[in-house]
Amino acid sequence: MSDVAIVGAGYVGLPLAQVFADAGKSVLLVDVARGVVDGINRGESHIEDVSSERLGPHVAAGLIRATVDYDELRAADAIVIALATPLTKQREPDLTIIKRASEGIALRLRPGQLVVLESTTYPGTTREVVQPILESGGLRAGEDFNLAFSPERVDPGRTDWTTANVPKVVGGVTPACTARAAALYAAAVETVHTVSSPEAAELTKLLENIFRSVNIALVNELAQLCDRMRIDVWEVVEAAATKPFGFMSFKPGPGLGGHCIPIDPFYLTWKAREYGFYTEFIELAGKVNENMPYYCRSVISQALNHGAERSLKGSEILVLGVAYKADIGDVRESPAVKLIELLRNAGSEVSYHDPHVPAVSGLRSVPLEPGAYDAVVIVTAHSSIDYGQLVADARLVVDLRNATGGNGQASPKVWKL
Repeated sequence: MSDVAIVGAGYVGLPLAQVFADAGKSVLLVDVARGVVDGINRGESHIEDVSSERLGPHVAAGLIRATVDYDELRAADAIVIALATPLTKQREPDLTIIKRASEGIALRLRPGQLVVLESTTYPGTTREVVQPILESGGLRAGEDFNLAFSPERVDPGRTDWTTANVPKVVGGVTPACTARAAALYAAAVETVHTVSSPEAAELTKLLENIFRSVNIALVNELAQLCDRMRIDVWEVVEAAATKPFGFMSFKPGPGLGGHCIPIDPFYLTWKAREYGFYTEFIELAGKVNENMPYYCRSVISQALNHGAERSLKGSEILVLGVAYKADIGDVRESPAVKLIELLRNAGSEVSYHDPHVPAVSGLRSVPLEPGAYDAVVIVTAHSSIDYGQLVADARLVVDLRNATGGNGQASPKVWKL
């Protein structure tokens, strides 16, 4: 018997399990990856945000256990679905994983259980997709079992805002479902905010990520204009950020990465078409952000051409940082992967160094020897790198993150986004 079963032991599921266990709840993690399950049961974490030192004692105490057997869901009071919701190649929602999990749960669902979907998706998924599958065995949501949506809000690598203290938004298919789900999370999370429906909760998560996508696109577009105007975009953003109201600082970069921002807005644009509505603002932001690796390739080409009298073809380039954000090892949707592909297609000999990512795109991280390359491209600004020494040692630096700061601005060897 477990208090909570979490389907999916990844970037969302494992931190959530830790938070519930911290509150004294018994947690069962269900995952299809046998290696992941066996590792968890040994007290070994595969997620950077959950250390083995934190996980191990919970496993030893019997508060966290993992399995590949869906039959064990029958004994759980609550079932949380924390699985990926990718896009197809045509940028349309792919709910295959969620549907399969729901089918597996439906076969084991018993009266009195609570089911909560946490996977980011379009408004209507909980009621229109998950609910009919769960009800296929004859039980009814709101009558025989409770059903709700509560979006995950994980930001990998953060220590100030975690699963435990980021407010939890909850919306159920009935008021009773909302109350039951809110009570579940209130036992482990500091703040729970309830909304009127799962659709409102689903759209809340999309709004959060669309807000970031649109503002990042704005500053990415401004960076391209600043290049033509010979104005330092980083100086402009820093100056604007001194205003204590009416402005939020967003930084330009080589593109969007991670499991949310590059993907989630397209869930809403797809759903909006069902209502004859076209989210042009959101789609334009997506276009700007998706173009950034191509623009950055051209910046690298210009830097080599004007700074070293070399072309991309045949140049040896070191990409510094391939994770999608600093100080983590997550490469999901990382713009560095696309940039490496573009540079290789242009004939460059590409290597990379990343202390958090041992291998990606058929390459392995190499030692940091900046002087051995025609150019070093800073794609992800990990804090462990000495960027002052990097500028001193490298022949040419293309800084896409303003990691070199004032040193970069003063050095003729540094080209900035």
